[in-house]
Amino acid sequence: MEDEGDDMPETSQMSKSPKGGDGVGTAKTALKSSRKMSRMVKNEKGRAMRLQKAAAKRERQNARQKVRETLGEKAPPKEVPRTIENTREVDATMVEPEDEEVMHDEAHDEMAAYFNRETTPKVLITMSPYAKVMTWKFCYELRKCIPNSEIFSRKGVALKKVVKQATKKEYTDLIVVHEDRKKPNGIVLCHLPEGPTAYFKINSLKFSKEIKNVGESTSHFPEVILNNFNTRLGHTVARMFACLFPHDPKFTGRRVVTLHNQRDYVFFRHHRYEFKKDGSKAALLELGPRFTLRLKWLQKGTFDTRCGEYEWVLKRHEMETSRRRFFL
Repeated sequence: MEDEGDDMPETSQMSKSPKGGDGVGTAKTALKSSRKMSRMVKNEKGRAMRLQKAAAKRERQNARQKVRETLGEKAPPKEVPRTIENTREVDATMVEPEDEEVMHDEAHDEMAAYFNRETTPKVLITMSPYAKVMTWKFCYELRKCIPNSEIFSRKGVALKKVVKQATKKEYTDLIVVHEDRKKPNGIVLCHLPEGPTAYFKINSLKFSKEIKNVGESTSHFPEVILNNFNTRLGHTVARMFACLFPHDPKFTGRRVVTLHNQRDYVFFRHHRYEFKKDGSKAALLELGPRFTLRLKWLQKGTFDTRCGEYEWVLKRHEMETSRRRFFL
């Protein structure tokens, strides 16, 4: 009996022991709510400041518009907005219009035969060894855009051997689509028979079926637009792209292939334009594919990674020291 009586106080004390969990939970909830309130106050202040700045900007625009209306033809010209493109760093290799030295070099380079109409483009499209479905699909999309192009499976053949075989069969250009993780991620563009060779990284690829309201492509030779290639390097790259397409486009097809360079990214677009009833305006219908290219290196001659002479190689940490420094 004494043993049972001695145990009773201990159990009663254990049952009455206080728990501190409720106090900690209340403190955490209060801290979260205070943080949420401070965040809401900051957002409201930021929104008010943005609205105030927008209203002030609108007032300045209205004031300038009134001055132009009152002065008429004597009004000062509009200011050109500052952008990264028009404030780019000065490059010694920028090409001026009708530069005699550049014109002489381009008249005697490896691609002069195409521009002198001595050759007709004939393009071979191939891919990485044992390529997967997505890479094959991209090759078919390229064939749709580039006339006089053919696709061949590379299988396990070395790229140097492919270059020799393509030269023997009188192909003028070679496109090799590389893949990574079963998706196309790069393009080797080689002008035959003497080069040059360039490697581009593929970004933001969209196939035709992934584009909304896409149109059907035709077999007409497209018009080619090469835009904003301003340096010597840019001229070389643009001429390589031009060599892929026939000289005389068929304007009845209204097909356009655009290669637009912006901040060293080359945007590839494929459209068909359609005129409105009055003929004063035109609408664009995208045909696909859509992708972006980034030049990684340019090599003299045909593909040779061991003994080839590189004209230009992108070294990002050494060369991209400024946001306003561009190379194409």
